[in-house]
This record gives sequence, structure tokens and C-alpha cells, in this order.
Amino acid sequence: MKILALFSFVLLLTACGSASLKEHTNTTPELKLEQFFDGELKAYGMVLDRSGNLLRRFEVKLLASWQGDEGEIKEWFVFDDGEKSTRVWQLKNLGNNQYQGTAGDVVGIANGKTEGSALYWKYDLEIPVDGTIYEITLDDWMFLIDEKRLFNKTNMSKWGFNVGEVILYIEKI
Repeated sequence: MKILALFSFVLLLTACGSASLKEHTNTTPELKLEQFFDGELKAYGMVLDRSGNLLRRFEVKLLASWQGDEGEIKEWFVFDDGEKSTRVWQLKNLGNNQYQGTAGDVVGIANGKTEGSALYWKYDLEIPVDGTIYEITLDDWMFLIDEKRLFNKTNMSKWGFNVGEVILYIEKI
């Protein structure tokens, strides 16, 4: 019975703290992935642990293009410890402000939706740590600042527990 009460309490706390995409319905400028993610972009970011302590910094070079409702974003990461990695997103505009995306380290399909100047994605990502691959759930929020700048805040969790956060600033070159 105590386990059930604890589970109910944790569920209540997480439900109360959830952000809502609807809160951004009339915000401007309006985020359209095909418009912002087009051409060359540059990003600067950091990875924080579950306590908010800085783990890593990184830079990303992005090259994005769209053909109709299908887009591709190539990302080249360089971390402050010298590690390099690449991710290639295949995106699809499903209409009605809904998007889907896949990439080599994304488990299944990333599903997202825009409202006003915000995008919310949720997906699972495989992250290598010391030779082991971990599957982490990402709650990914993007906020368009203006036509050239975007802020990205991602909460990372495993089995519903917070394990870290990624903060990223992206700008068009």
C-alpha cells in the first residue's frame, strides 16, 4: 500500500509540473521548422546532470534543407573534451503543425507539434556512456526568439526519473 501511495504522489507531482504547448498558441514569431531549419546554422550548448551541475559544453554545425514536406538536418557535434559525433535527422511535416523525425540514434519516431513560437518533441535517444548504450527519454522544447535565433531546453529522464538536461542556443548563419 505504501508503494501505491508513493507512486500516486510521484505521478501527481509530475503532472502538476508539466508545461503545456497550448500556453504558446498565440506567441510570435511563429515557429515553422521548414523556415528556421533551412541552410547553415550554428549551435552552442551544455549538458547538465540531474542536480544542474555542468557536465559538458559543445558546439554544433548544422546544415538543413527541405523538399516539400520532407526535411533533413545534419548535425556535427564537437564536445569540450574533444569527442565528435554526427546525427542526421529525417523530418516530415504531417500538417496541422505536427512533425515526425527519425535519426540513427533515435529509438522509433520522434513526434512533435508546434504552437505559436514553440515546438515540443518527445522521443527516446540512445546515448553511449563508457561503452554502454543507455536509452533516455527526451522532453524537448524549442522556442523561436526571432527569425535567426532559437532556444532549446531538453529534459532527460530514465524510467520517469530526471537524469539531466541539455540547454542549446541555435542561430542561423
